[in-house]
Amino acid sequence: MTIRRAKHAGSWYSSQRKELDQDLTQWLSQADVKDKIAKGIISPHAGLVYCGATGAYGFKSINPATTRRIVVLGPSHKVYLNGCAISQCDKFETPLYDLVADKETVSKLHQSGLFSEFPVSQDEDEHSLEMQYPYIAKIMSEYRDNFKIVSIIVGDVSLDHARQYATVFQPLLADPETSFVISSDFCHWGSRFDYSYGANSSAPIWQTITSLDRQGMDAIETLNPEKFDRYLRETRNTICGRRPIMIFLATVELHQKLSPQTNTSFKFLDYSQSSKCFKKSDSSVSYASGVLTL
Repeated sequence: MTIRRAKHAGSWYSSQRKELDQDLTQWLSQADVKDKIAKGIISPHAGLVYCGATGAYGFKSINPATTRRIVVLGPSHKVYLNGCAISQCDKFETPLYDLVADKETVSKLHQSGLFSEFPVSQDEDEHSLEMQYPYIAKIMSEYRDNFKIVSIIVGDVSLDHARQYATVFQPLLADPETSFVISSDFCHWGSRFDYSYGANSSAPIWQTITSLDRQGMDAIETLNPEKFDRYLRETRNTICGRRPIMIFLATVELHQKLSPQTNTSFKFLDYSQSSKCFKKSDSSVSYASGVLTL
């Protein structure tokens, strides 16, 4: 049995079970969410001290009582991938308890020929997937023996390629017991990210970043992958999870075609920034939490 170690515990979030549980409980209690009807969420993946409060909005919208499978898609930050790769691990360590891989679904996905395997060492180095696991463990704690996860890392994917992946993800989206978690931060602004959109604007930089991100969020809320793709080409916004989001949008697009009677919508519930940029030497990362309902 292969267990993915929680390599970012103790640095990106607490490695102590009690402390982590208290942090997650506090953020969830503060999130103003009334309806647990999310079929999928977009969730940030920075250190929880920065994005935990925003991430709580999406996870609080998932109904753990009706969820038996969670599909997690996150971007590859450290290695180049052509397409998508699936984690080889059987379990995923968290300070709360270990998450279990849905090996049956993994096998079915591999049969499509669209996925490679993600080596364990690279899996453990990547943070975009791991940063979703503590919240998954927390919200599913009462049902810890009744659900499994599918962990997928996303590399270079075009819109046409995303629509290929949509053909294998759509049946999972249609499954009432499956939820999706799409891991992504939003704008990475500043010289260390080589991105300074709007630096010469008369408005405060952080407001320009907010407006830029809001345009992207508006495009996502249309659930039109072509609009989001056009937004990315026009702005070059450094949304690190843009390709997982593109696959998600393409999957929803296909689902709407196959089930036109479905009342589908996406809404962002919270947005924040790691800090406010006022001058060109500043930097920040943006976080957003959004919810898909079917």
